[in-house]
Formats: sequence, structure tokens, C-alpha cells
Amino acid sequence: MATEPGVNVGVAIYDALAAFQSGQVQAGIDELSAALRGFTDAGSVRQAAVACARLGWAFETYVGNRTAARVWFRRAARLLRDEPDCLEQGWVAIAGAGCDVDDPSELRSKAELALDRARRFGDVNLEAKALADGGLACVQAGEVTEGMFMLDEAIALWCGPADDRDAAAMGVCSFFTACYFSAEFDRASHWVDDLRRVGLIGPAPGPGVLLNGHCAAVQATALIELGRWSEAESLLARSIAEFEACMPIPSWHPAIALADLRIRQGLLADAEALLVGKDAHMQALLPVARLHLARGEVDLAHATASRGLRMVGSDRLRGVELLALVAEAELAAARVEAARAACDELMKRARGLDVPRLRAQASRAHALLLAASGDLAEAISTMEQALDAVPSGLPVLRVELLLGLVRLHEKAGNRAAATVEVARATSVLAGLDVALPARDTALLQRFARTAPPTGTTALLTRDGAVWSVSCDRVRVRLPATKGLRYLAELIRAPGVERHVLDLVDEVEGVAVDGPDRHHLGDAGELLDSAARRAYRHRVEELRTAVEEALADGADDRAAGLQRQCDVLVGQLASAFGLSGRSRTASSAAERARLNVTRSVRTAVARIGAELPAAGQVLDRRIRTGLYCAFEPAADDPVRWIVQS
Repeated sequence: MATEPGVNVGVAIYDALAAFQSGQVQAGIDELSAALRGFTDAGSVRQAAVACARLGWAFETYVGNRTAARVWFRRAARLLRDEPDCLEQGWVAIAGAGCDVDDPSELRSKAELALDRARRFGDVNLEAKALADGGLACVQAGEVTEGMFMLDEAIALWCGPADDRDAAAMGVCSFFTACYFSAEFDRASHWVDDLRRVGLIGPAPGPGVLLNGHCAAVQATALIELGRWSEAESLLARSIAEFEACMPIPSWHPAIALADLRIRQGLLADAEALLVGKDAHMQALLPVARLHLARGEVDLAHATASRGLRMVGSDRLRGVELLALVAEAELAAARVEAARAACDELMKRARGLDVPRLRAQASRAHALLLAASGDLAEAISTMEQALDAVPSGLPVLRVELLLGLVRLHEKAGNRAAATVEVARATSVLAGLDVALPARDTALLQRFARTAPPTGTTALLTRDGAVWSVSCDRVRVRLPATKGLRYLAELIRAPGVERHVLDLVDEVEGVAVDGPDRHHLGDAGELLDSAARRAYRHRVEELRTAVEEALADGADDRAAGLQRQCDVLVGQLASAFGLSGRSRTASSAAERARLNVTRSVRTAVARIGAELPAAGQVLDRRIRTGLYCAFEPAADDPVRWIVQS
């Protein structure tokens, strides 16, 4: 395998890289550690620095431990501090993946140093990596055109004379990251065939399968924006399966992209299972903050997005998305002036950005602020202007803005205008393959222009301490049960899958200050809402503490905090099982499945005993299990409605 020209990395490093490529992560780390000891004993400072940098890369890429990675990168830089200008300084400066350097100012500075050493010492592999990292830094700073040109040049070198596969893997990762955040999906597609031709993307263990997953995540994100959600889901599921079939670590980029899709669908527990343990990294931090906000955990969403803002520094692209989340969280907490400050900074970062999705997010946040400040007319005008600026090639974004416009008209009491915008949204949705969350589905139903149903209608209504069910002029009253409440949640959102843990949260609520009713872990009882919330808060506190310790240079303290965080993350993950779909008999999700299924089926049976025709439709159309749904058909003899 090719490596940095001029650097005698030794047999141990060659063996380490071979081990990583075959998926033997621990063996690779052991080989690098042995190489470091040998170089240190021999007084080979530059080679020891390269070994340290490689260890940082291994912990960052294969272990996912950013704390350990930063410690090794810092040690590598310290070893070369007093050395004269040399090639190794360039390789150490950009030893990690560019997409894992949060602040673009820091990334640009390191890339410029590496590019200088590459061109002075004639190393085309280092030059390509420096161009990729520098290009990503430019894109993140809002200089999209210049940055993408640099990234194109780097990719061209890797499809030509540059032959260091490990450096190429990290650089191509930077390329895909830039394409993702700037929505340059066509540019990513342009290079995919060439990258496959030279073997940089593929299902083989090592860097190839990592890039294969990253490529799939970018392609799936484009499909999601186009409203082709089933196709995106299939692509991501296939990519995750390919990765986990040949690597002993969880999938990364495709899992994060799938989690983002699950949040859009309202499948929040499934999204959390995919994201658990990944929220130390910026790629996952944005969807994690969105997940908290979708759950109504406003303070946690604010804390996560604020941590992200501290991490990304001058990054304009990710900064816009994070500030939009901060502003929305502030509004949800009725902190209007704090939301105004976030919006002011948001508009500043978004000014001049040629990324329609980000401009739309900024305008939407501004419209929400105007509405909260009492200026509904200006809020509606701002949302309409944002909608007019969205290209026709982004239909899902158009739907999101239309739904925001519906909510503003509803708040203004203008039902006629809301109905018109629902009709527009419904027209766009008719050509898309999407599954909206329950909240959006309910909004569409409130204002839908539909023909009167031809069949019989059954109404399920909460009436104080009891429920009433009416159909064909027959009305019966049933005692309130959790099963009826679960049933009502499913009927309110026909066709939408709900994870059993989401149903439990919705029906039982979150006891903010109450004691935990159950224990955590695979062998314990169901992890309730209060316990899960407490664990999420503690993990976020530890993430912040780790970042602060690293910034202070307190590496030992950071490592200790990271170990505490890892323990909590492992315990939280055990409640979900792999991808939220584990059927382990002792898992929390399995216990919830049994309880919800039993409760729902009992409720359906009670309804069927009183109203046989209506009950038969429910019996056929209610799907229970780890994921539950109400899936009515157009020709059902009874149409079910929940009346609030």
C-alpha cells in the first residue's frame, strides 16, 4: 500500500493499515501502538508523530472516540513543534477526516499549512488531501463555488496520480460532506462512477465501505428532498446492511441519514435508536437536536444546538441550521427576545448564501419570530416570500413551508386561507412518496376539502372519564383505558407508523420531577419517559463537559468524563436494541410491544362487542407490534374518526 513519500512508517504501520482495511480494528490499533513504541525508543521523532496521528485517525474513524482522537492529534503536533519545516508536519496537520474538524477556520489553517508542505516537498497525495480539506472549509464558510472547485481538483487527483487510499478516503469523505451541506447532489453524482472505477467506493471492508455508506447517505438525502422516501429508505437500509456485514462497528453516515428520515416521518424512538452514541459528532448533532425538538424536549434541544454552535465556530452552513433550531427552541419556551437574538445572527450568517434550503430555513425562523411577536400579517408575508423562492426541484421543502403557512393562517383565524394552502400542499404531496408525522397529518385533515364519505362513519370521542363510540345512530360508553388512548393516537394519523415507545410517551406523558418507576437496561423493566429524559440530559451535560475539558487542555479529565458518558450511552442504547427493532425478550421495547398490543387489542374487542361492523374494520386495519399503525382502505364499510 502506498503511504506518505519520504516517511519510513515501518512494517508495523503497514500491517496496521492492512488490518483496518480488513475490518480488524483492535489489531490495527495494537500495531500502531507497537510502531509508536519502536519509533519513540529509537528517537525517531517525526515517525513517532506520524504514528500518533494515525492512532488519532483510527480512534476517530473506526472507534468513534473523538476524545481519544484529539489527544493523539495533539500529541503528534507537539512532537513536531520544534522540528524544521518537513513533510510530516503537513500530514500531521490534516491527519484526521476534514469533516470531523468542527470549526472551518481551524480546518482552513491546517489545510493551508499542509498544502504548503505538499507543494514544497512534491507530495501529490498530501496535496490532494489538503485541497479537499481546504475546499470543505471554504464551503462551510459560505464560499461554496471556490470550495467545490478545490474539492473537484482533489477528486481528479485521486482518480489519477494520487494513490494513498487512506488519505483519499478521508478526502472523499470531506467532498461528500460538502455536497451534503451545500445540497450539491448533482456534483456528488458526477464523480461517483469514477470513484468506483478506481476502487475508492465499494462494499469491501475498510475505507471503501465507509465511503460507500457516505455516498449512499448523500444520494438518499437527495431522494428525501425529492419526496422519494421509500427509495431513500431502501438505499440506506441496504447500505447499512453492507457495512455491518463486513465491519465490526455500527454503520455511521447511512444510519444518521436514516434517523433524519425517521424524524421527518415522526418515528422518533426509531430515530433515537439510530443516533444513540453518535451525538458527539457534528454529522449526528443536527438530527439529534431536531429529535429533541420534535419530542418537545425544548431545553435539551436548545442545549444540543448551542453546543453545536460552539463547536462549528464560523461555519455558516451548519450555523444556519443550528441557529434555526435555537430560535425555534427559544420560541417554544416563550423566550421571544432570546429567539430574536438567535434570528438576528441567523439572518447574518444566511445573507448571500446560495443554498435554497438554508435560505428557506432562515426565512421560516424569521416568520415564526414575527408571529410570536404578534405581527401575523408580516409573518405570513415572510413565509410566502420564502415559498416563492424555493425551486420546483425541492418539493418536500415546499410542503414544509406550505404547512408552516397553514399554521400561520390558522393562528390568524383565517380558515379560508388555510384551506387554500392545504389544497396546495395536498396537490404537491400527491406526486410524492412521503409519510408525514401525525401532527402534520392532523393539520391537513383539519382543513382538507374532501367529498362527504359514502360509507358509515364511526366516531371515537373522549368524554371526561369515559370514552364514547358512535356508529349508525348507536352510541355506547366505555371506561377510559390506555388501550383506547393508544387506539385514538393511531386513528388520528392513518397510515403513519408509531413506535410503541412513542405511543407510551404520548399517552403516559413525561413525569419531569417524578421518581423513575422502572429500572434501566435489557434485563430491567420498561424504561419510562422520565428515565429516558433524565439519561438524555445527563449525556448532553457530559458531552458539553468533555468539550470544555478538551478546550482547556485537560485531557485526563476529558477522558474520564468520556468514560462516564460511554457508560450512560451504552445503558440507554440497551433499552432500544439494534435500530429500535430488537425482539430480545428482556428489552424495554419488547415489553412495551407486549403491553401496547394487549391494551389495543382489548380495546378493539370491547368496541367490536358493542358495534360489530365498526369493530371488524378496526380489527382488520389496526396493526400492532413494535411498530403500530392504523391503515384504513378506501372501500372500508366504516370510516373511523377521532373527535377531540
